Amino acid sequence: MRYTVALWLGIALLAGCANPGIVKLSPDTYMLSREAHGGIFASTSALKAGVINDANAFAESQGKVAIPLSSKEKPMGNGPAQWASFEYQFRVVDKNDPEVRRTSLVPRADLVIEKTEKITADVKTKDQTDRPKDVYAELIKLDDLRKRRILSEAEFEAQKKKLLEGK
Repeated sequence: MRYTVALWLGIALLAGCANPGIVKLSPDTYMLSREAHGGIFASTSALKAGVINDANAFAESQGKVAIPLSSKEKPMGNGPAQWASFEYQFRVVDKNDPEVRRTSLVPRADLVIEKTEKITADVKTKDQTDRPKDVYAELIKLDDLRKRRILSEAEFEAQKKKLLEGK
């Protein structure tokens, strides 16, 4: 009797874990997820390839193309009923859609290390010429150049006039 109850309970659990098939998330976005119940004999590569092939076949049956959006995989766990799984989200678009041409799978890092630090710098650009000048400091520089006889009196007066007029 115990054996029969355990057998029926096991069958009920496995029946409740059936793969849901293609699920519509929005008018053109779908998800397909699948578990590999083969235990140590299951191939996660075959699982992923099967899911992607089924998504492509689904799109092709509508005369369209499947565009990958995201995927998530879970390796097989160590405990009972911890099956490997693969979830794939995709869009179904017309073959002439611009999205089709730029689709590419870009490898992403498994681990990203970020370093954040505060850096200060005194960067001057041409756009800063519009800022008001420190007139007093400029006049002192001009006066120093005049005292060293680098500028003549006439040159000093011309530069001083430009500075005071804001040109």
